Amino acid sequence: MNLDATIIGQSIAFFLFVWFCMKFIWPPLTRALEERKRNIADGLAAADKGRYEQELGEKKALETIHKAKQSATEVIALAEKRAVEIADEAKDRAKAEAERIVTAAHADIEQEINRAREQLRVAVSELAVTGAARILEQEVDAKTHARLLEVVVKQL
Repeated sequence: MNLDATIIGQSIAFFLFVWFCMKFIWPPLTRALEERKRNIADGLAAADKGRYEQELGEKKALETIHKAKQSATEVIALAEKRAVEIADEAKDRAKAEAERIVTAAHADIEQEINRAREQLRVAVSELAVTGAARILEQEVDAKTHARLLEVVVKQL
């Protein structure tokens, strides 16, 4: 057995195996590794982009919540202001209605006073005529009686 021929044969077989691997196995393996590397890089970039967009979304959500709170505060303030205005308007209307009622009551009282005065005048004049008739002890006729009543009413 010749050690040199075996080593040369094994060396040739090894180089053929290396050449075959370099020609047919290594390029697809390298492509697969590069593609995997690119996919991982793309995934990391997408994760970073997603994280950035999430932060952006959170900021926008916080801004929206802040704006909504401000709007709610403004709406509540306007509602409270309107409630005060409505209460004031109701008070004003109530005061005006009370004044109208008081004025109407004063007018009614004045009318009742005038009616009572007129009735009192009529009663006093009848008493005066009756008293005058007794004093004179004569009966005054209806025409004279009416004339006397008118004179007494005018005097009162």
